[in-house]
Amino acid sequence: MDDCLQTIVDYGLRSVGIGQRLLPKEDFTLCQQVTLIGSGMIWNVYFGILALVFGFMAATGLAVAKAAKSKWIRKPAEWFIFLFRGSPLFIQFFFAYFLFLSLKGVSPIFNPFTSAWLGALIVLFCNTAAYSGEIFYGALQSIPKGDVEAADAYGLTGWSRFKRVIWPTMLRLAWPAYTNEAIFLFHATTLVFFTGFPAWQQRGDALYYANYFADKTFNPFVPYPILAGYFIILTLIVISIFGLVNRHLNKHLPQHQRRKLKLRPKLIR
Repeated sequence: MDDCLQTIVDYGLRSVGIGQRLLPKEDFTLCQQVTLIGSGMIWNVYFGILALVFGFMAATGLAVAKAAKSKWIRKPAEWFIFLFRGSPLFIQFFFAYFLFLSLKGVSPIFNPFTSAWLGALIVLFCNTAAYSGEIFYGALQSIPKGDVEAADAYGLTGWSRFKRVIWPTMLRLAWPAYTNEAIFLFHATTLVFFTGFPAWQQRGDALYYANYFADKTFNPFVPYPILAGYFIILTLIVISIFGLVNRHLNKHLPQHQRRKLKLRPKLIR
């Protein structure tokens, strides 16, 4: 027990540069694998939360822009969504890395963009913004005309109408599908390990450490189930949080009319 506690102290925050720098080389214990893979989850949560927060705001703007009457506003949004929904996320990582690498040669200001903490985050942000933007656009198109007419009858126009009527209704309609997008986004953070963005000083994400132990022990049936267990726990947390938001968005509706969350995992982007 004392050895495991010491392992947690030594490796619990290793992925962010705190604790032992060198990885264990032999005689791997279950505690070491659980601790180091859990340490790598810090990066997966970092990528997921930041991409989700900023992607949510961008998705709202994309949905509104795609629904705009002016083609100068609508077309850029349509092409952005088409580009990031039409190409595999894995390929987007590689193109972005080489793009940032080329820009790095132009100006040193682009140096951070070739690191995973920023470059990979930008790709995840753009990808989830495109998918979420399409979800929100579909919800915008599904808003009952009666809700908009009622807002007009009360004298609500412009930003006031959008903030009080259109945006809450859009979220209520889109939230179940958006919950599935959020779950997939966290799962997609594991792709960062396979891209060109380097793991700085062997401080990678959860899949990095799981792959390390699988290679060293020639036994993938211990580290990968541990990794899966962490993501199952993370998924349950996301479902719980989004479920609370969903209940808040639908609290004004009768019980039989409230939209329930349904988990529909995506096997491939």
